[in-house]
Amino acid sequence: MIAHLTGNLLTKHATSVIIDTNGVGYEVTIPVSTFFDIGEAGAKVSLLIYTHVREDALQLYGFRTGRERELFLLLIGITGIGPKLAITMLSGMNADEIITAIRTNNLIRLTSIPGVGKKTAERLVIELRDKMTNLSSPAMDEALATGATPQPSEDLMRSDTLSALINLGYQKAAAEKAITQAMQESGDQITIDAILRRALRLLSKG
Repeated sequence: MIAHLTGNLLTKHATSVIIDTNGVGYEVTIPVSTFFDIGEAGAKVSLLIYTHVREDALQLYGFRTGRERELFLLLIGITGIGPKLAITMLSGMNADEIITAIRTNNLIRLTSIPGVGKKTAERLVIELRDKMTNLSSPAMDEALATGATPQPSEDLMRSDTLSALINLGYQKAAAEKAITQAMQESGDQITIDAILRRALRLLSKG
């Protein structure tokens, strides 16, 4: 099984990359968080890998941190969650948000992710709540102890989404306009993944 890949980044998309390792190109599915963390095409990149073997395919899923990979493995251990949905979850919310939602029994937040129904969200909370403690950071523990829920900065989400769109080849001015409109249309549930997807739809129409 492939557990780790290091090589040159050939191509980069919002949900996948191709890594050249000794002349062999490996296509790896990634969450949006990993897309933001890795460099541009041509850069050296190292990813932790989960190899998913099926009768008709062998799929690779890549992560920048061991924490993300461990969370991914816990997610796919839940009935009803396969690798594709687990990647969608890690793209719709960052690791801290998922861990916080599970620890605080926030079913509304979990079911806001496409593909996650109420029963699946309930299974996540029941089966993983105790295991989330090991993945929590000291800052998260402190925030939960005081009743505060850490939220990603809106400015950070805007800048990360802009960087992603520019990396995908869009002009800065057009990307900024699409992001502004996407954030206005997203309502209260704003995530990087939701903004990026909505902005891409808007840009494709333009």
